Amino acid sequence: MSIFIDRTRELAALRERYMGDAAEFLILYGRRRIGKSELIERFLHSVHGIRLLAREESKHLQLKKFSESCAHFFSDDFLKNTAFADWDSFFSYLLKKTDQRILIAIDEFPYLVKEDPSLPSIIQDYWDTHLRHSRIFLVLSGSSISMMEELTMGHGSPLYGRRTGQILLKGFSFGDVLDYVGDFSRAVEFYAVFGGTPAYIMTIDRDRDIFENISRKILSFDAALSKDVEFVLRMELNEPRYYFSILLSIARGNNRIGLIMNDTGLPKGIITKYLSTLIDLQLVNRRIPVTESSRSRKGLYFLSDNLFDFWFRFVQPAVDLIERGEGDVVLSSSIRPHLSRYVGKHFESMVQDLLIEFNRSNLLPFRFEKIGSWWDKGREIDLVAFSEPDTAILFCECKWQDGVHAQEILEQLKEKAASVAWNRESRQEYYLIVARSFFRRCLHSEDRVLCLDAEELACMHREAGVKAEKG
Repeated sequence: MSIFIDRTRELAALRERYMGDAAEFLILYGRRRIGKSELIERFLHSVHGIRLLAREESKHLQLKKFSESCAHFFSDDFLKNTAFADWDSFFSYLLKKTDQRILIAIDEFPYLVKEDPSLPSIIQDYWDTHLRHSRIFLVLSGSSISMMEELTMGHGSPLYGRRTGQILLKGFSFGDVLDYVGDFSRAVEFYAVFGGTPAYIMTIDRDRDIFENISRKILSFDAALSKDVEFVLRMELNEPRYYFSILLSIARGNNRIGLIMNDTGLPKGIITKYLSTLIDLQLVNRRIPVTESSRSRKGLYFLSDNLFDFWFRFVQPAVDLIERGEGDVVLSSSIRPHLSRYVGKHFESMVQDLLIEFNRSNLLPFRFEKIGSWWDKGREIDLVAFSEPDTAILFCECKWQDGVHAQEILEQLKEKAASVAWNRESRQEYYLIVARSFFRRCLHSEDRVLCLDAEELACMHREAGVKAEKG
């Protein structure tokens, strides 16, 4: 089974558009390793078209490469020996081919613009005068999220208002990884370490445990993932040393700007500026208590990608040992004793993914509109979900532990829930305790209380999948 199966939604959207006659101008973007090129290639299996991959090369070499690709695709002997002289000749050539439906996917579009900033204006001219009246299916793809948005969707861009659609490709949810891995407990461990980035999760050996996978896929000096985090950051960032310091600090648990300042020694202005860039790149996310507005000053910062979090927490501090071939030492001394706690830290987000999935399938007591963590004055609740129309609210605690005493957790949860101000006087309260397994569940007399262990979560996930397939 391929994990790519989850991209059926994106493929279906692309194919539906392709079946029409109107010209399409789509923007496909997302972080590196997220699967954009794979999506385009899958799409090309069922449609007529070509993917043109841009490189960090001179304009002359880029045009020469595009000429070669087009010559091969269109079986054009003349073009084999006569490269496009400029972008005008390239788009003029494509225009002659648009009497039929054809996909032209230009991958890593920012590389082209970096070499020739006039390219967006050229595309605007051809789109406005010719291409929008043709049958072309044009896709511009790129990994630099902020640059793609600026180049194609920003108010100051010549291409503003021209696109007919956009797809921001994101990583897989925990449910997707669970489908791929099969076993719930293993899926939790794999997702906590490798995250939902397709290129990372696809490297795992599902027949081996998490420690063997960490050893082989991350800690081996020749493993691709031992270097990939650093490679991605250096590709995206101009001053990686400051970014590295900030990411390392967050991975250590410093989630507030003040704590990051104390840990790194960097001034607030630099940290704020760099955090903004990391958020734009979807490498860091800022969370606020779920009941507060986006303007809340209670924001906390977390690494968005679990592999990045794992790498900065365990690998980066031990790079020298790994380079000397002593990854086994790092595994035994630094990772094995702390992995359970590390996995537990990420379990909350996995439960949130599942609850969103259950919510879509009406498997919960009510349909919620909003879900997230809550904290205030030292009190924290793992997940809070609520529905404004129903004035219903769900309080949830997540424990990736065996033998959990649910009643004790429930009493603590109720005490903390009393501090949540949202519709306090009129709300209907529900409580959920999630654990790997329970020693004792809540009393039968407890109303509107639900306990779910790993097996039950897996079962509900399968039920949600069946409902989704039936539509």
